[in-house]
Amino acid sequence: MPRDSLILPCPSCNSLNRVPSARLGDAPNCGQCHAPLFLQQPVTLGQHNFELHAGRADLPLLVDFWAPWCGPCRTMAPAFEEAAQRLEPGIRLAKVNTEEENGLATRFGIRSIPTLILFRGGREVARQAGAMNAAGIVQWVRSQAH
Repeated sequence: MPRDSLILPCPSCNSLNRVPSARLGDAPNCGQCHAPLFLQQPVTLGQHNFELHAGRADLPLLVDFWAPWCGPCRTMAPAFEEAAQRLEPGIRLAKVNTEEENGLATRFGIRSIPTLILFRGGREVARQAGAMNAAGIVQWVRSQAH
């Protein structure tokens, strides 16, 4: 049964917001900083805000674990941004730079990059290694996010 409202962290100030489910598509803004809750692009996550977005939010979270030196990661970046435009507001997309956030990379056992991990309720529900195009990302996420 769908929930009447969802808890969403603000990508700008990390405040938690309660948003009526029926209003997700209405471009809601943060109650604290008034920034948009959906940017139509991936949110950058690190140790300071990962749990908030992965564990406290009611939306599924798709995380791209990547590194700046990785050619396939750089190639996939525009496709991941396009996927964010196509999947929001039903799914939040985020990026974790494994060079800057090696604690998160170790915690989730990232052995190759890019690696996509889909989280729901703070738990990993699916993982995919290797670069994908936007259509492939969207199709994979939709097949996993039932």
